[in-house]
Formats: sequence, C-alpha cells, structure tokens
Amino acid sequence: MAVTSVLDLKGKQVGDLKLNDEIFAGAKDDNGQAVDTMHAALLRQLSNARAGAANTKTRAEVRGGGAKPWRQKGTGRARAGSRRSPLWAGGGVVFGPKPRDYSFSMPAKKRQSAIKSALAVKAENLVVVDSFGGLKEAKTKEAAKVLQALKLDDKRVLVVIEPQSEEAKRFELSARNLRNVSIVRANNLGVKDLLNCQAILTSQAAMEVITKWLAPEKKEKLAGSKKSSKTKSETKAQEPAKKESKTTTKANTEAHSALKNIANTSTKAVDSTKTAEKAQTKSPQGEKAASGKKPESNAEPKSKKDGDSGSTQNKGKGK
Repeated sequence: MAVTSVLDLKGKQVGDLKLNDEIFAGAKDDNGQAVDTMHAALLRQLSNARAGAANTKTRAEVRGGGAKPWRQKGTGRARAGSRRSPLWAGGGVVFGPKPRDYSFSMPAKKRQSAIKSALAVKAENLVVVDSFGGLKEAKTKEAAKVLQALKLDDKRVLVVIEPQSEEAKRFELSARNLRNVSIVRANNLGVKDLLNCQAILTSQAAMEVITKWLAPEKKEKLAGSKKSSKTKSETKAQEPAKKESKTTTKANTEAHSALKNIANTSTKAVDSTKTAEKAQTKSPQGEKAASGKKPESNAEPKSKKDGDSGSTQNKGKGK
C-alpha cells in the first residue's frame, strides 16, 4: 500500500496517509486497456462539452427569391429561377451544419476505472494537506503564499476540495483568480482535469470522499465475510428448530381442516332441519295431493234434464 506525507499550509509534514491500492494501483495493463479507457473517457468529456449550436440556412429558409430574376430565354445569360440559389451570393448553403448533439454515453464503471487510472498516473505529484482552514481571509495573496510554501507556484495545479465545507470554499475564493490553478470538487473529478495538471493539491477530507466514491466495495465484502463466517455448530443448532416449526405448521393445518369438516357437517344438519320444517308448514291442499286423495268439491255437478236423456235413449233405440 502506497503512503504519502500529509503537510500543513506552511509546508511542514504533519503525518502520513495510506493510499488505497484499488484506486492508486498500476495504471497500465499488459494490453494497454487503462490507456484506452482514459482516452475514451477524455473523448466523452470533450464531446459532451461541445455546444453543437452551429446553424446554416438552406435555400428554403433564406428570405426572398420568390420572383424569377429574368426570363428563361433570349437574354444570353444562364437560366436562373431564384436569387436564393446556392450558386448566388447571399443564397442558401448546401449541406451546411445544423444544431446537433455530440454527446455519447459511457458505462459508469468504465468512467470510474478511467479516473482511477488517471489518479494512479498522477500519484507521484499528489500533495495532501491536513485541511484548508489555515487561511484567515479569502484573499488571492494568501493562496499564493500557500502554493509558494508547498512549492507549487511554478506548476499547473489542480485543487481538489471537499464539497460543503466553509474552509474549502474560502480557499476556492482566494485561489480561483490565480493563473495556473483550477479548482474541482472531489465528487466532480474528470479525466481531462487530472491529465491536464502537473500537480494535485487536496486535503484529507477530500481524499475520504474520493475513496468512498471510487472504492465503495469494501463494506459489501465485509458484510459478506461476516455472513460466511458462521460455524457448523450454529447451522446444526438451527436445524432442529426448523424441524419443530415444520411439525407445528403441519399440526395446525390438520386442526384447521378438522374444524372445517365439523363446520360443513353442522351446516348440512341445519339445512336438513330447515327443509323438514318447510315440508310440515305446507298448505292442506298440498298435503291431500301428496297423500293421493282428490280434494272434495262443494259444488254439485250439473244434472241433465230428464227429457233430454229420454229423447236421446229413444233415438238410439229407434235406429
């Protein structure tokens, strides 16, 4: 693990700082993949910064040109149909630039690997300060004195400050007017800024922000190692508890099914009693009809007249 010295704003060594190997490891691979990723990230940053606002007008967009300049034949000149032709001065532009977007995307892991490679390249020119709190006032003279004490006044310096810190903001206000100084927040680092500088000036708080951003996998690895460190005795102790829970769940399901069967039988008995009561409360006519007897009617049948009956009998005999 690489170690760098921690200085104060006067250039005196205060302590040491261990650099994370995952970030400040070797920048170049055998196949040159780190150089390729840095190049791709640099092209992405430059292309995304392009405005792409250039615009030219075609012959359809240029004003004027409605009337034909002269007649088609008889003038001795070449035929012309519009003053807005690309052949004429003040006419439209053929295949000219139009507003466009030059930006392209890049995976986040690839961008982070490019930043790691750029930091590894500049690891030798890294200057770490304990804090930027030594400045009493936000003046350019004070920042120039600090850079002179750290022997960075003749170099292009990239100052990496921690976000949301009053001390860092005070140093930013005092150093932003210096000629060869550019200031970036720790969570906004770019490959262009890292490769364009000759030295990097940062603080311990900013280094913590960078490590949390570029190497966040340590916590996950620790959590996974804790989970995998369970002994066999603990797993064996958990097995009988699981078996007991399974047996209890089976007993509960059997009891629940028995209660359901009892409830179904009780509902069937209640339904049968209800049907019997309905059969008893039927009307007397319905009971007689059910027993097979015809109901007695009070009305007597109409009797035929004697004369009619005799006449019909006599008629039949005479025939």
